[in-house]
Amino acid sequence: MKRIILLLISAFVLACSVMTIVGGKETGNFIKYAEFNVTADALQKAVSYDVSSQSEDTKLNYIEILSYLGAKYGGDFSKYKQSDMDNLCEKLKDGKTIAELTKDMKYYTYYYNVYTAVLNGMVGNFEEEQSDGSIKQDYGVRWFSPIAKTFPYSHYDDFGAKRTFGYTRPHLGHDLMSAVGTPVIAVESGKVECLGWNRYGGWRIGIRSLDNKRYWYYAHLRQNRPYAENLKEGDTVTAGDVIGYVGRTGYSDTENINGITESHLHIGLELVFDESQKESDNEIWVDMYALISTLEQHKSSTVRNSETKEFKREFSFKEIS
Repeated sequence: MKRIILLLISAFVLACSVMTIVGGKETGNFIKYAEFNVTADALQKAVSYDVSSQSEDTKLNYIEILSYLGAKYGGDFSKYKQSDMDNLCEKLKDGKTIAELTKDMKYYTYYYNVYTAVLNGMVGNFEEEQSDGSIKQDYGVRWFSPIAKTFPYSHYDDFGAKRTFGYTRPHLGHDLMSAVGTPVIAVESGKVECLGWNRYGGWRIGIRSLDNKRYWYYAHLRQNRPYAENLKEGDTVTAGDVIGYVGRTGYSDTENINGITESHLHIGLELVFDESQKESDNEIWVDMYALISTLEQHKSSTVRNSETKEFKREFSFKEIS
């Protein structure tokens, strides 16, 4: 029954949300509803194809690969087969273009726009400081896990689970269970758009990506000292920076209350296709399980200041366009 409902919703969404591309510009209505049901296996394999192809004549693009499969499956990645991705990549390596292979796919453009909004910039060129002080130039995953390196956590796909504080609603985020005081890391570079108390999220941080398409929401931060030292609204943070600390604040109208039973980081990802969607009844939050699982391969090392007891990133990092 759940699958049937999802298919009906997807059909409705595709009918009303697809944008026409003319001369490289979007025309018509912006996307009002989107889902991200790509599996962790599919995402990681697409990234692997992209990264490994950089040394070959034909360079593959992980977002194009996933968008092709999204159009093929109608967004339902329970249909995913590795052979489908392998066959696509072989055709691309043999000289076919993604435009040729998708020309009869009515909804490829829709999925490409959605998956680009979710994933744009996750993979690319970067410079990263090494333990010996040298700077290494590389190509690969350049977003970071939201939990600092060496700090344990556990998680599962809890998107859509029931929550009841205030009112009954689906869980529109992803919980990473970890100890109080665990450093929280900026997944990608962006601008601090929101900082302060929320009755549901407790002490929280909202960071907008530099392309304005993604709004990252980090919540239930530590009581008393929730944020990285001197962090404030308007600041620009770099992927891998320490931005705060895991706690269990929230579920209270009174500030600085530990209303959450178990300490954890709630992280949410909102897609913004139009500014009218922010702080509205039409917000688009997506399932992050596959994304967080993929980012486990890239964690930020931190060091602790024994005097202030604050953490900061250990190695410098710079994205290269």
